[in-house]
Amino acid sequence: MPEFAYIARDVGGRKVAGKLSAGTQAEALALLSGQQLFPLSVEADAATVRAGRGRKVKTALLTTFYGQLADLLRSGVPLLRALEVLRKQASQPALVEVLARVQDDVKDGKPLAEAFARHPRVFGDMAVSMVRAGTEGGFLEEALERVAEFTEKQDELRGRTQGALAYPVFLGVVGAAVVAVLLVFFVPKFEGLFARLRQRGELPAMTDWLLAFSGFLRGWWLPLFIVAAALGTWLWMQLKTDAGRLKLDQWKLKIPMVSPIFINFAVARFCRVLGTMLHNGVPILRSLEISASATGNKVLAAAVGKASENISAGQSLAKPLAAGGFFPPAVVEMIAVAEESATLDTVLVRIADGLERRTWRQLDLFVRLLEPLMLLLLALVVLFLAVALLMPVIKMSSAI
Repeated sequence: MPEFAYIARDVGGRKVAGKLSAGTQAEALALLSGQQLFPLSVEADAATVRAGRGRKVKTALLTTFYGQLADLLRSGVPLLRALEVLRKQASQPALVEVLARVQDDVKDGKPLAEAFARHPRVFGDMAVSMVRAGTEGGFLEEALERVAEFTEKQDELRGRTQGALAYPVFLGVVGAAVVAVLLVFFVPKFEGLFARLRQRGELPAMTDWLLAFSGFLRGWWLPLFIVAAALGTWLWMQLKTDAGRLKLDQWKLKIPMVSPIFINFAVARFCRVLGTMLHNGVPILRSLEISASATGNKVLAAAVGKASENISAGQSLAKPLAAGGFFPPAVVEMIAVAEESATLDTVLVRIADGLERRTWRQLDLFVRLLEPLMLLLLALVVLFLAVALLMPVIKMSSAI
C-alpha cells in the first residue's frame, strides 16, 4: 500500500505533518478525517513513487524469495538477518535494490508488510495483505509459504498459456510475412509477362486483381504503415484507459468458443486468491477487494464488487455471484454449500484447481484446432497466388 505525505491542522488549529499508508488519495483523506485532522495537502510520498516506478522483478525470483524467507524465519533467523542474507544472494539488481530498501524500512521499525507496500510493482496487494495478516496473527512463515505457492502457481499458469499460444502466433506472423514478400517482390515480376494479355482483355480476373493489389501495396506501403502505426498507437492508448479496458473485457466475454476460456480462467484466479487470503486470516471484505482485481476482467470485478456489498450488509456471497451471470452454476452451488459449512477457504482453492484443469483441456483442444486451421488458411492463400499466376501462363501456352 503506498504512503502519502500530508500537512493538516488539528482541532486546535496547529499544523501537523506526517505520513500514512492508504490505497488511494481519497482513502488517505478519509483516514485523516477519522483522526480529526483537517488536511491542507495530501501527496504521494516521493520514495513510494520512485519505488512504484522501479523495474519489475522476475516472478520466479520472487517465488524463491518468499519460500527462502519463510524457511529462514522458521529456523529462528531474525527478520533483519534473513533479509540481509537474501539480499546478498539475490542475482537480479532490481531485487537487490528492493530488498535493501525493505531492510532499511524494517530497521526503522516499520512492519514487513508496510515495507513491502512501498514497492507495489514488486509486491502485490495480495502478498502485502497476507504478510500483514501473518504478522498480526503470529503465522508469518505460513503466510509467506502460501504467497510463494500462489505466486508459483500463477507463474506456471501464465507460462503454460503463453507456451500454448506461442506456436499459433509464430505461425500467423511467419505466414503473414511470407504472403507479404510474395505480393511485394514475387508477383510484380509477372506484370510485364502478362501485359499483352491485359491489353487484349484476356487476363483472368483473379490475376488482374492480384496484380492490382500487389501494385497498391508497393505504391502505398508507407501511408499504410503510418496509418497502421497510428491506429495501433491509438488502440494502445485506449486500452490504458478504464473505458477502453472495460470495452476490451466485455468483448472478451462475447467471443464465440473463446469466451468460456477467458471466463473460467478469471473465475479460477478469483477463487484461488480469495481462498488463499481467507485461509491466512485476511478479512473477507479486503480479500474480496483484492481477488476482484485479480480476475483481470473489469466486468467480473464489478460483479464481485456487488457481491462484497452484500457481504457488508450481512448477506451471503453465492447469491450475488450467481446474479452476475458469469460464475458457472456448479461453482456458485459449491460456494453456497461451503458458506454454510464454514469451509469456504478450502473449497475455493479446490474450485480453482478443478476449473484450471477443465479450462486447460478446453484451451488445448482450441489450440489443436487452431493450428491446422491456420495452416489450411495459409495453404489456400498460397494456392490462390499460384493459380492466379499459372492461369495466364497456361492460357498463353495453349494459344502458342
